Amino acid sequence: MSQAHQARLMDGTGLARRIAEQTARRAAEVTRRTGTAPCLATVLVGEDPASVTYVRMKRNRCRKAGIESRHVPLPATTTTAELVGTLTALSANPAVHGILLQHPVGPHIDERAAFEAIAPEKDVDGVTLSSYAAMSFGLPGFVSCTPGGIMRLLDAYDVDLAGRRAVVVGRSAILGKPVGMLLLGRDATVTYCHSRTKDLPSHLREADVVVAAVGRPELIRGGDVKPGAVVVDAGYNAGNVGDVHFDSAAARAGLITPVPGGVGPMTIATLLEQTVTGAERQLGL
Repeated sequence: MSQAHQARLMDGTGLARRIAEQTARRAAEVTRRTGTAPCLATVLVGEDPASVTYVRMKRNRCRKAGIESRHVPLPATTTTAELVGTLTALSANPAVHGILLQHPVGPHIDERAAFEAIAPEKDVDGVTLSSYAAMSFGLPGFVSCTPGGIMRLLDAYDVDLAGRRAVVVGRSAILGKPVGMLLLGRDATVTYCHSRTKDLPSHLREADVVVAAVGRPELIRGGDVKPGAVVVDAGYNAGNVGDVHFDSAAARAGLITPVPGGVGPMTIATLLEQTVTGAERQLGL
């Protein structure tokens, strides 16, 4: 490719804004028809500054979309049993339509046990085993928010995944693994790469679609990118740096997401959208 080449940006901010506007209209209709506003409960263990900021941002977005936000702060000393009890009570509360457990929750807590205390019909963050199974088998349910947001971005830019080779770098339970299953469900040929993958660049150079989700700043360089590939950077590291070296990758890719402004806004938009969907289902609409 010519040195003058520059990949087309995948604008997550603009798409997320349009989704949020649609979600606000749906939330208003739920409220009008039932007298009940969709409600998202956010649960935060401890006072990690980044987590506090994320929860505040999500609550602000809820308010703008006409979604009630119920915040449940818990001390850092909260035990697994106490957290499970809180989530079980929220799951049983008919006034709550979606539950978000902000993670990480601390090394002393069994995070999987906590996630499994969330009722599947209220798992609007897509973190339970039930949601993962639904994503894997193409069944109705909630998707993990970041993978779901990535798929919406790919659709918005008319990326045809059938028969294309997709490489996912990362294998976390709420990002790497589920996005791979969603890509597979669209008939992509999926390869998972991770910290023990040998010769990562050789895999990347054959990829038509790359999803970077490993949490290592600028791990993927332009020389690793196949000319014309779609590069989705789901990493977010200190200093607003993704997992992809943007400038060098943009000189070779066909489409690329910026950091910030790419995947991040789509994650929140998906969360809000699924909260309203949960409310519609639970209220019989």
